[in-house]
Amino acid sequence: MALTQPKLDATEARLAGLTLPESRALASNRAEALTRLRAMGLPGRRDEYWKYTRPDTLVAPEAAPAAVFDTDETPVFGEVDRVKIVFVDGVYDAEASDDLDLAGVSIERLADAEGHDIHWSKDLYGVLEARGQDPVDRPLAALNTAFATDGVLIHVTGKAAKPVSLIYLHADANSDAILHHVVRLDAGADLTLLENGPAAARFNKVLEVDVADGAAFHHVRAQGRDHERRAATHIFARLGEESVFKSFTLTANGVLTRNECVLELTGDNAVAHVAGACVGDGDFHHDDTVFITHDALNCESRQVFKKVLRNGATGVFQGKILVKAGAQKTDGYQISQSLLLDGDSQFLAKPELEIYADDVVCSHGSTSGAIDEEGLFYLRSRGIEEGPATDLLTLAFLAEAIEEIEDETLAAEILARLEAWLARRRAG
Repeated sequence: MALTQPKLDATEARLAGLTLPESRALASNRAEALTRLRAMGLPGRRDEYWKYTRPDTLVAPEAAPAAVFDTDETPVFGEVDRVKIVFVDGVYDAEASDDLDLAGVSIERLADAEGHDIHWSKDLYGVLEARGQDPVDRPLAALNTAFATDGVLIHVTGKAAKPVSLIYLHADANSDAILHHVVRLDAGADLTLLENGPAAARFNKVLEVDVADGAAFHHVRAQGRDHERRAATHIFARLGEESVFKSFTLTANGVLTRNECVLELTGDNAVAHVAGACVGDGDFHHDDTVFITHDALNCESRQVFKKVLRNGATGVFQGKILVKAGAQKTDGYQISQSLLLDGDSQFLAKPELEIYADDVVCSHGSTSGAIDEEGLFYLRSRGIEEGPATDLLTLAFLAEAIEEIEDETLAAEILARLEAWLARRRAG
């Protein structure tokens, strides 16, 4: 189908300000991504998968300024023994980063690897993103694959000695960052990847993860701090036999956040969990869009998303489970819920199931409501003031999503961040 003129114009206007990075190893991968992008065009308001979220500021030729938010908070995951890799406005900061040497793991910068004639990442860079374009166009991801200026390439050959932590700092109010990461886990390998930080005024990120047979990938990220940031993030993952993929995202603050997650279970007995908790106040729009494809026997997937919204904030959830013919014994679970702390906020949900196998257990549900008045009365009757009582009920509401984090230390860190956010909002 030919692009409409407005979409064509918008796409070319965005591309006019970008230059394909020089590359030997990945030149064809980038060129193919650019071809995909031009064929589909950047998203517009009439696109089905963008009906609840206006993409205007994400596709504009220039990023809208976002004031740098200064805080004296302790860094997220600051007490965790980890390998830190720091990017400032999308630029790798070698001085702030740790030595990239880690037992069981090989870590390279994307910008360095592209200078080689041959590199293992060629078989993955943009490949999982391209697979994720069917049946739904994801043009911002294609734009990222074509024009990403940096990122990390992580090859995991065994059990990583410690987590790898990607830290995104924001220093320039007009920054426009595009980062692309690739993670390859060999059979039986194990890695925990942490991410945190506001990154830039506008941030476009792709994370591609290939999880081989028997491997395990755990992912925990915290998006927060800057009030005016705009971000479009994408995760594309392929799971082999008896592999595990688990991802959790905490989002607080920000004008616009769109998190897309596209998972493909291609090996029997694979497990994929993706979860998120978001807390938003005022001019806050948060969109989780998830697409999980079951294409193997006896696989399990879970989607657990909870959103707490107040003062006119908006939450969006679009989640789909596709069970292909032959993917028998599939167990698919999906739940999306919102807690509206006032009458001005809204939650927009579009849960979907598409099933072509007959021996499956799949369910989805979506609810939206206010604070439990009976629970609030009970806590008040026990001498707890209304503000702290409301916070306790809010944390209880978010608990199911936080429980998806296997590591108790990381779960406690996320819980502490949520408690601090609620306390600040109550005080302010």
